[in-house]
Amino acid sequence: MNINSAIMHGASVLKKNFIKNSYLDSEILMAKAIHKDRKYIMLNNKINLNTKELNAFRKLIKIRSIGKPIAYLINKKFFWNSEFSVSDDTLIPRPDTELVVEKVLNLTSYKKKLNILEIGIGSGCILLSILKERKTFYGTGIDISKSCLNTSKLNAIKLKVSSKLKLYKSNVDKFNLGKYDLIISNPPYIKNFDLKYLEKDIVKFEPKQALDGGLDGLSVIRKVIKKSSELIKKKGKLVLEIGFDQKNKVISLLKKEGFYINSVNKDLANNDRCIVCTKI
Repeated sequence: MNINSAIMHGASVLKKNFIKNSYLDSEILMAKAIHKDRKYIMLNNKINLNTKELNAFRKLIKIRSIGKPIAYLINKKFFWNSEFSVSDDTLIPRPDTELVVEKVLNLTSYKKKLNILEIGIGSGCILLSILKERKTFYGTGIDISKSCLNTSKLNAIKLKVSSKLKLYKSNVDKFNLGKYDLIISNPPYIKNFDLKYLEKDIVKFEPKQALDGGLDGLSVIRKVIKKSSELIKKKGKLVLEIGFDQKNKVISLLKKEGFYINSVNKDLANNDRCIVCTKI
């Protein structure tokens, strides 16, 4: 079977299993199976596959057809302006989260040196994107997952920012190291009860601890805000990603901990997604 025929067959299998973008996904999985890029596939789609390549491709199609996200199958995801490694233990970077990077870069355009903390670094996509753009900034990332920290370290090496990054395995409650000019976080903020209503790609395959915000969706956000108020320098900024319906409750929590609200920013779907505030 040649590359084109296999891709067409793979796409039909995915479509029958209600996978969106079935043809594109089939192409991407073919590139993974034969260790080439999509450009090669487009230019050489009449080349016959050997048995090993065809079996590898069919296996990937089978796993994708049950809903496993494409990013986990190819172990990478593009975010901001870089390609990030991801594993089954890291949340897949979302386009909406680029809003956090955008706001931080806007806020710091005139800053020469900044010490940044990310609470729950995951794949590192937010903090590392900022460090790549701001050559004189330094970052610290914490996470409760050793696997996430390993992925962040790998991504930092790929983006050539590892010399400016320190990583710690720590629960947000127990971290007490240093004072920071800027703190960023994309904490779990989905209500426990609502997890089962997420798309199957998310609920079945993405790490629950990166999604589950407790009964009211705010259990981790509360901890992040409280800890940030202790670790942030006076007049330092906190940039926090939130759920689309959490604006008022999160603002109330921030004000109680001595933060002034600078702005609430909307995502691509016009939902409240990111709060920028200052410690006063």
